[in-house]
Amino acid sequence: MKKFFLAILLFLVPCSLFLIGCGGVSQDTTPAPDKTSASTEKPASDKKILVAYFSRTGEEYNVGFIKKGNTEVVAEMIAQRTDANLFKIIPERTYPEEYQACTEVAKTEIESNARPALAVDIESIAQYDTIFIGYPIWWGSLPRIVLTFLDSNDFSGKKIVPFCTHGGSGLSSTEREIAQACPNAEVLPGLAIVGKTAHNDKPATEKGVDAWLKTLGY
Repeated sequence: MKKFFLAILLFLVPCSLFLIGCGGVSQDTTPAPDKTSASTEKPASDKKILVAYFSRTGEEYNVGFIKKGNTEVVAEMIAQRTDANLFKIIPERTYPEEYQACTEVAKTEIESNARPALAVDIESIAQYDTIFIGYPIWWGSLPRIVLTFLDSNDFSGKKIVPFCTHGGSGLSSTEREIAQACPNAEVLPGLAIVGKTAHNDKPATEKGVDAWLKTLGY
């Protein structure tokens, strides 16, 4: 009888080993990781992102009178999708609501390379790893108030991601302007959305924003 049970035991042991080795159900004996130990890798959720933008309301080319700026519409979409903080760049002196009058002020500022004063600056840019910078295109350039913001803060070692609304010029030369203003930052490929589309066609704007963010890894 003892020989009979010994034979059965010898038969079962190799079978159970075979099942474990070939993916059969088995108990994982690997020690669980120590939850109290600190990770050396920074979680993606801890990376601080800021969406800073300048956006104008009032009479807008090919759109009409708007109460929310085209760039602000895009900025809010980006912030929502990247879990970012929002900061609105506000000039100390408000630009004219009338479109023609605003273009004249913008042209004067660009020609003189002015730096109009900010109503308020951000408390600290140091806490952010990535900063999205949004603006309308004025005379093929950055609004000078955006350059005031860039000049007022240290972007060294940070990623800057431009986005703009425009009437047909695309990003124009603004990526280069930002790179020149922030030589120690990495400027990533930007996004250009037609102002009329941003204001009147939310699905198309969301599609453009989503596709662009995907190329950036968001």
